[in-house]
Amino acid sequence: MATATGPYTISIPLASDQRAEADLHVPEGAAGLVIFAHGSGSSRFSARNQAVAEALTRRGFASLLVDLLTRREEELDANSGAYRFDIPRLADRVLAATTWVAERDELKDLPRGYFGASTGAAAALLAAARRPDDVRTVVSRGGRPDLAGEALSAVTAPTLLIVGGEDHTVIRLNQAAMLQMRAAVQLEIVPGATHLFEEAGALEQVEQLAADWFNRFLRL
Repeated sequence: MATATGPYTISIPLASDQRAEADLHVPEGAAGLVIFAHGSGSSRFSARNQAVAEALTRRGFASLLVDLLTRREEELDANSGAYRFDIPRLADRVLAATTWVAERDELKDLPRGYFGASTGAAAALLAAARRPDDVRTVVSRGGRPDLAGEALSAVTAPTLLIVGGEDHTVIRLNQAAMLQMRAAVQLEIVPGATHLFEEAGALEQVEQLAADWFNRFLRL
């Protein structure tokens, strides 16, 4: 049984002596751990993902919110957008975080899930396809699973796709991605919500949908 930890900031080793920062929070007796993959120029400070992580923590799940880009990469991306659509790079960072968790005595026995937003959803799905034994389930919020390309057919983890009802283009992209997936996949549309789920009550619906999904597929 996991001992309560954090929240506190950790440093995850990457290739070429680089490191990624992440925020870890483990509630007492955690039933599983969710690794958050941000996208589209966002970071572990994303208010929306922090809100979802806090909601999951209240329900007994540990959370690891990871910066998928280094500080230097974030600076370059802010000016050029050079890295936010580099899905293989982002997936490598998700896997680096997964490896870090698997090597920690206090965390390695917790079942792992991914929560991806925007391009981070594609990174999470690509990571899940590359190492299917390391992740039980994936949740996407306003995600671009289509950007995972051919890897979608290799995903075995049950996947929940959450999209705002007014985010029409992303709904179509998610529907197209579903047709390429062999894993159990479900699409949930939040009525009246736009891409960022900024409408009253919209993010709370995301939190509930994600919590229900992780309760079903991740909990010990």
